[in-house]
Amino acid sequence: MSKHLVREEILDRAIVREIPVKSHEVDRTFELPRALYGITVGLYLGFLAIAAIGFSSPGLILPMAICFIFVFAAFGVPTIWARLAPETKSQALSFGQLKHSGIQTFTGRLSGKDAMVQMLILPVLILMWGLATITIAALV
Repeated sequence: MSKHLVREEILDRAIVREIPVKSHEVDRTFELPRALYGITVGLYLGFLAIAAIGFSSPGLILPMAICFIFVFAAFGVPTIWARLAPETKSQALSFGQLKHSGIQTFTGRLSGKDAMVQMLILPVLILMWGLATITIAALV
């Protein structure tokens, strides 16, 4: 069943081989231009700023601060992760490269314009929703 083996006995019978370690290239660029992420962060922060100004109240200071922290964390953590070691040769696409070659998504290939629209549609709609909400609250 089982047999107690002494360390020296194992070392006598063992064959030790060196396995070459292959370097693994990691792409952490998310492929899209960095400016698109900056625009997305700006739109989300713009919505929060509109809401904070439009519904200014001492009771909303803490919830708004938490929302700002969440937005910074949601975009800051991936930014930090993308810069972690090991250094990589991969770089994010430029706007010209994105426009020329597009990007491969789960549902198929998208042109650069379609990829930008797909990425920015939700933040833009949220910002417009914030503007509409403040307008309605001001008129009522």
